[in-house]
Amino acid sequence: MRFVLEVDLDAGAMAGAGRGAEMGRVLRYWAGAMTQVDLAPGARQEIYDSGYAPVGEWRVGEISPYPRAPSSACC
Repeated sequence: MRFVLEVDLDAGAMAGAGRGAEMGRVLRYWAGAMTQVDLAPGARQEIYDSGYAPVGEWRVGEISPYPRAPSSACC
């Protein structure tokens, strides 16, 4: 399974100079709430900023392989 947290950094309170503080608040709040949700495929919930404006969502889905660098890529 894959857990995806998606936040629009140009929405609501995320769009201002306090973007970093607002993102920290969102991450702390939703991280604490994870113990109360069923992390199963199809689960999702909207994410709100401190002014209760929707700014994104988290969701759980089936995992698909992450894209890999071509074998010719040099490190």
